[in-house]
Amino acid sequence: MVDDIVFWGLAVVAVASGIAVFRVDSMARATYALAVSFVAVGLALLLFGLDYLGVVVVLMMVMEMAIMAIYMIMFMGMNPALMPMSMVHGKRTSLAVAGLTFAVLAAGILLVDWPERRGAPAADLTLAVGRAVMGGKMLVMMTVSAVLFATIVSALVLALPRGRYDDDPADEAAS
Repeated sequence: MVDDIVFWGLAVVAVASGIAVFRVDSMARATYALAVSFVAVGLALLLFGLDYLGVVVVLMMVMEMAIMAIYMIMFMGMNPALMPMSMVHGKRTSLAVAGLTFAVLAAGILLVDWPERRGAPAADLTLAVGRAVMGGKMLVMMTVSAVLFATIVSALVLALPRGRYDDDPADEAAS
């Protein structure tokens, strides 16, 4: 009973924050809403006993959102919290495509004959999923992700040695 309540709570959070991605007016808010949505999905996976996938989804989404914020500042030269924007273009077309996609997927759920289970699940499901997804490369991927993040932060620090809001010394000398 408690698991059902937690699942439906996470489902509501995931859907509501997914909708918020397209309703908010700044890139930073959309980024945070997307992160919340994926964290709720990751927690739902943990609730299902899929520990490996749940942790990977949460860690991957948190890192992705952090990297996206860094790129917004670094390449777009903007404060993503203050720049208004819209995440939806062609609203009528988007709504029609989304509605049609939902109808097709819902019909598929109801009309498709689901296969019967063959065989038994592995003794350690987390280990089995980890091996199926990453094989023997998990340690390498964990190391590469930390190195990639450190490289991006270092590039940002080197690209902006004075900071974004410091005045240019050449401007002060000219006045």
